[in-house]
Amino acid sequence: MLAYALRRLLISVPILVAASFVVFMMASLAGNPLNQLIARNPPPPPQAIEAERARLHLDQPLLERYWNWLTGIVRGDFGPSVQSTMDISSEVVSRYLITLRLIALAMIIAVILAILAGVISAVKQYSGIDYTFTFLGFLFLAMPTFWFAILLKEAGISFNNAVGDQVLYTIGANSVYVAGGAWDRVLDTLGHMILPTISLALLSFAAWSRFQRAAMLEVLNSDYVRLARAKGLRRGQVMRRHALRTALIPLTTVTALDLGSIISGAVVTERVFQWQGAGTFLLDAIQKDDVYAIMAWLVISATVIIVLNLIADLLYGVLDPRIRYA
Repeated sequence: MLAYALRRLLISVPILVAASFVVFMMASLAGNPLNQLIARNPPPPPQAIEAERARLHLDQPLLERYWNWLTGIVRGDFGPSVQSTMDISSEVVSRYLITLRLIALAMIIAVILAILAGVISAVKQYSGIDYTFTFLGFLFLAMPTFWFAILLKEAGISFNNAVGDQVLYTIGANSVYVAGGAWDRVLDTLGHMILPTISLALLSFAAWSRFQRAAMLEVLNSDYVRLARAKGLRRGQVMRRHALRTALIPLTTVTALDLGSIISGAVVTERVFQWQGAGTFLLDAIQKDDVYAIMAWLVISATVIIVLNLIADLLYGVLDPRIRYA
C-alpha cells in the first residue's frame, strides 16, 4: 500500500507541473498586470512603471519567469503580487483555511446524505420514498450554484426578519466582533457556515445519491448477496458487511472526481455570501491580472485534489480487500 501511494505521488508531480505551465502561460498572456497602474489619473511617471515592471518580473522572458516562479515555490515563495503590500504565501494559506472548512463540512454532509438516500432508494425501489429522493435529486441537479445560494441567502434574510433576530448569518465567514470566549467564537463561525454549507452540500448530494442508488441496486442483485441471504445471515448484516461496502466504491470515485467542481462551487458560494476565502482571493486576482496570486491558488487547489484522489484510491483497498491484495 505504501509503495502504491508513493508511486501515485511521483506520478502526480509531472501532472502538477504541466498544469501549472499551461495556466501560467494563459494567465500571463491574458492581461497586463500594469494596466491599473497605467490607467491612473494623473498617470504615474515612466520610472515608476518601469520599477513596477521589474518588481513583477515582467522585464524577463516568459519561460524564464515561469522557471523562476517554479523554483521559488520550493522555497515557499509564490512570487510578487500586484498589491505590493500583500504577501501571497501567507494570504493564500489563510484564505484557503477558510474555504477548506466549508468544503470539508459540505462534503461530509453530502456523502452522508447521499449514502442514506441511495441505500434507502435502492432497498425501497419504485416506492414513494424512492420517487421522492429521485425528484429531489433532479431538482437540486437542475439548480445553478449561484442561483441556489442566492435563494438560501434571501430565505435567511426573510427568516431573520420574521423572527426579529439574527438567527441565520448571510454575510461573512464570521462576525467582526464576538463577545465572550473561544466557545462563543466557535459557535459564531458555525452559525456563519450554515447557509453556505447547505448550498454546497445539497448540490453535491443530488448527483452522488443517484450514483449510490445505482451501485446499491447492482450489488443487491449480485450472486454473492443472494448467497449470503440464502445462508441465513440477517438482512441488516448482509446490507452492512457485504452490500454497502462494495457499493461505496463507485461513490468514492465520484466524490474524488467531483472535488474540482466542489471547489469551483465554493468560489461562487463565497462570492454570494461575501466570504473572504480562497474563492474571493481567486476572483480578485483574476480581476487585477495578478498572475502569481492566480498561480498560488492553482497550486494549492491542485495539491488538494491530488491528495484527496490519492486518499480515495487507498480507500478502495479498505472497502474491498481484493483490491488491496491485488
